[in-house]
Amino acid sequence: MLRAIARLNVGGPAWNAVLLTAGTRARYPTVLAVGATGPHEADMSGLAEEHGIRLLRIPGLGREVRLAGDLRALWSLWRLCRRIRPEIVHTHTAKAGTLGRLAAWLAGIPVRVHTFHGHVFRGYFGRWRSALYVAIERLLARITTRIVAISPRQADELRRYLRLGDGRVTVIPLGFNLGRLVAADVQAARRRFRERLHVGDQVVVTMVGRLTAIKNHALALRAFATVAATAANALLVLVGGGEEEPRIRALAHNLAMSDRVRFVGWCDDLEAVYYGSDVVALSSDNEGTPVCLIEALACGRAVIATDVGGVADVLGEGAFGIMVPAGDEAAFVTALRRVLDPGERARLEGRGRSSVLSRYDVRRLVADVEALYDELLADAGTDR
Repeated sequence: MLRAIARLNVGGPAWNAVLLTAGTRARYPTVLAVGATGPHEADMSGLAEEHGIRLLRIPGLGREVRLAGDLRALWSLWRLCRRIRPEIVHTHTAKAGTLGRLAAWLAGIPVRVHTFHGHVFRGYFGRWRSALYVAIERLLARITTRIVAISPRQADELRRYLRLGDGRVTVIPLGFNLGRLVAADVQAARRRFRERLHVGDQVVVTMVGRLTAIKNHALALRAFATVAATAANALLVLVGGGEEEPRIRALAHNLAMSDRVRFVGWCDDLEAVYYGSDVVALSSDNEGTPVCLIEALACGRAVIATDVGGVADVLGEGAFGIMVPAGDEAAFVTALRRVLDPGERARLEGRGRSSVLSRYDVRRLVADVEALYDELLADAGTDR
């Protein structure tokens, strides 16, 4: 089969594509086609190499819309489909989903699957661009055998926007190798992170992810500045990088928070990041399934997050962490004050750990996807 994703930047889609390719290869040997990672993004090609996956680079298959590059990528994907004749083409992310499904349809591939990784119909683009995007996705849905949603809320959104019946959308949550976090030496991991930051008993509030507009780090930074005025032992740590970093650094300076906010860039030692933190926060305006919250809960951290996209699915509708309305700075301030209290933080720690370990395990992901492939091939009359 053929799997296509626009880019292997740090995040859930890349983890999903790599772990699925590795996990299903015994029954479904797969070619993984990828485009180029953006200039402000961390690349996860090394993860593919760790799993013994050879990547097939497709020129033009990146994030940006460029007519010449997109046509070149479409041609390359069509030729690839004609050459290897896969029974299934499974695409991830918008650009690969558009070009990959078109190429597969034109090449006569019997089963075409697309996974939506985010709540992309609102929040990302302006009104008219969003309307155009929805119109294109409705057309693409007509040539798609099955659409995969990564959360129940996202599935409802897809059915509503794309005007699809229940049978056209399947919910398959993401899956990760969370065992590496559970098996870590907690004290050693915590020490590594905190020694790197040169902190003692300070309460470390950490945000993990791309420094990009949709993540709205500015809201969390302003809320933290309000709280920090009366919480001298609190520190905000931003793990990740992106095009918004200069603006966020400038905001920290303007708020006189430069000495209370640390920018540590991308970090491979995630065990140290999570166990070294006391609180993990997320202030996004939109999300699919936020990986940082899954990993934080797996490590037993207290979490705060805006109630957007698939956040409520991860946090058990608020049972496993504090959820605040999107864009509500005052509510975020209240949530931060709550978790800075040691007793309240202790009550939140460990909530949802067993739940995320079972719901987001990579073995469950692989089993669910293989069962879907089996069903779709049987429906298409293809014997294996």
